[in-house]
Amino acid sequence: MRKPYVLLLLPALLQGLFLAAATVPAHAADNGSWSVYPVSTRVAARPYFYLSADPGQTVTDKVVVANKTGEPLTFRLYAADAYNTARDGGFAVRTATERMRGVGAWARPAKSRITVPGHTKVTVPFTLRVPEGAEPGDHPGAIVALDEHVAQGAGSLALGVRRAVGARVYLRVGGPTLPAVAVENVRLTHHQPLVPGLGDSTATVSYTLHNTGNVTLDPKVELRARGVFGRTLLARDLTRIPAELLPGQRVRLSEPWRGAPQLDWGDVTLTASATGTRESASASFLALPWLVVAVVFAAGVAAGALFRARRGRARPSVPARPSPRAVPTPSRRRSSPSARP
Repeated sequence: MRKPYVLLLLPALLQGLFLAAATVPAHAADNGSWSVYPVSTRVAARPYFYLSADPGQTVTDKVVVANKTGEPLTFRLYAADAYNTARDGGFAVRTATERMRGVGAWARPAKSRITVPGHTKVTVPFTLRVPEGAEPGDHPGAIVALDEHVAQGAGSLALGVRRAVGARVYLRVGGPTLPAVAVENVRLTHHQPLVPGLGDSTATVSYTLHNTGNVTLDPKVELRARGVFGRTLLARDLTRIPAELLPGQRVRLSEPWRGAPQLDWGDVTLTASATGTRESASASFLALPWLVVAVVFAAGVAAGALFRARRGRARPSVPARPSPRAVPTPSRRRSSPSARP
């Protein structure tokens, strides 16, 4: 039996996922049924909107929505802010019901709803007004075409799906720019075999990559691990990092370490860099197999018990002192007065 509340709640969740998957670098945003992209200039076609404006300035542009199906499609057009997904740092945009603070609040399409006939495209102008107090730097977002029709999802559960495609907007507001990146909360978790030498030892290095500046970064991250006496255990340039780290965004990432030491003491260091910024953070680790830990613990407990037992036997017994007997105090007898003759 179909549960209606699933159809109402799930689309808001899946909408953002489809937006993230539909935007492919260096190409117009496309999901196979329709595409959204900037109108071509006299020089060349543009995969994205690259706009610049000063606080208080207004810019205009045009977005194209192309229907690739044979049936007419109706879309809701709106502007949205962009963010990095928590899962992998991918580029995604807010849903229409979320609060907007940048492009989503400043840009307005000339039409909020359009119907595009089959195998046809429609061009819609939009206006972007940057407020006077806007912070300088990058404000990424998108112009989104949302199909409000709820499609039936696959699988045994009756899940509804709404799809959306967004053309990215890279807006830079005039003023001082500050590229800055930080590496935070570095952790290393070991996965040791029970018996040393029997099985592979792995570890997971987790960390947070944080854009603390006001411009979009193309980060690079280096992972280095050193053991006792400064031995290099690992030196790797990481690849599973976001291609774009948007201003103010945090992404929690992890990196597997196969062949991690089973018995060692050292530290791991992560160094993040981008144009104009470079920061590092470290965390120490102690690698001990579970069997070694158990043996050492058991030996410590046994040694403590043996020490207490020996100490108890070696302690000399002290004879108990007899309790002093009560000495009776001699009583003074009063002599009776002698009888006088």
